[in-house]
Amino acid sequence: MSRPTRLSAGVVVVRDTPEGRRFLLLRAFTHWDFPKGMVEAGEEPLAAAIREVKEETLIEQLDFAWGHDYIETGPYSRGKVARYYLARTSTSEVSLPVIEELGRPEHNEYRWVDEAAALKLVSARVQPIVSWAAAKLDGKSTSPGEQEVRTREA
Repeated sequence: MSRPTRLSAGVVVVRDTPEGRRFLLLRAFTHWDFPKGMVEAGEEPLAAAIREVKEETLIEQLDFAWGHDYIETGPYSRGKVARYYLARTSTSEVSLPVIEELGRPEHNEYRWVDEAAALKLVSARVQPIVSWAAAKLDGKSTSPGEQEVRTREA
């Protein structure tokens, strides 16, 4: 499969808390999403996803306990495709650093939320990503007919 020319990569970051698992969502203007950004020329998508989490949140500790499986959105915003991996962190502290090129943080707010809140906050394009991650966290496999899930080849 050829890679889209406009590929964005990110990570569904989850954390276990006494109240249950929580997903990390970031808000840019009115849009909630997981940490993600454009894959740079010559960069592997997984490396880009890890870099974006660090740049956008300063979280460095990510455990890809479910392997390097990923899910992609359909094309949006002039043909861009977003690819998401799933990782757990024990880091609860999130920072929204100033991005030098922007002169401000890329995101306005962050929240650690449960699955139901995540599904309410994110757009229809991102809802299948939340459901895919929740199914993987629950040890359920999703059939390719239900969602477009692809696995990174070793």
